[in-house]
Amino acid sequence: MNLDELKTEIKTILSKKQLSVDHRLNEICSLLKDNIDYYNWVGFYFKNGNKKELKLRAYAGAHTDHVIIPFGKGICGQVAESNQNFTVPDVKAQDNYIACSIDVKAEIVVPLFVEGENIGQIDIDSHTINPFTEKDEVFLEFINAEVAKILS
Repeated sequence: MNLDELKTEIKTILSKKQLSVDHRLNEICSLLKDNIDYYNWVGFYFKNGNKKELKLRAYAGAHTDHVIIPFGKGICGQVAESNQNFTVPDVKAQDNYIACSIDVKAEIVVPLFVEGENIGQIDIDSHTINPFTEKDEVFLEFINAEVAKILS
């Protein structure tokens, strides 16, 4: 599936109001992991109540122990504070990186905003060095904008 086909499929998944939000988020994670070769782990983290931490809500890929991530820690924690997209072409070159698996070579994290507030993020790990392009960033921003519609 190309990105335009994936966008259509994502809209279809999100329109299934009979399914829980978590179910739809998990479907999106699986869709991305299964259809983009270098998306080896896909997850959504959200702010955990009033705590300065993120909590994993949905994912597809290998099990992770990183269910809770404090703000500022790792790439996800940095995005929670900066409100900016963060692409890491080679995780070995990143000082504040939380290793999830020895197979992970690159990561991209894009914040998810609802009514101007950063409430979460989509996180992609890749087993390929430097696979992410501006197209990935724009695509993930699209996904988050669509997900925000069912959360507001």
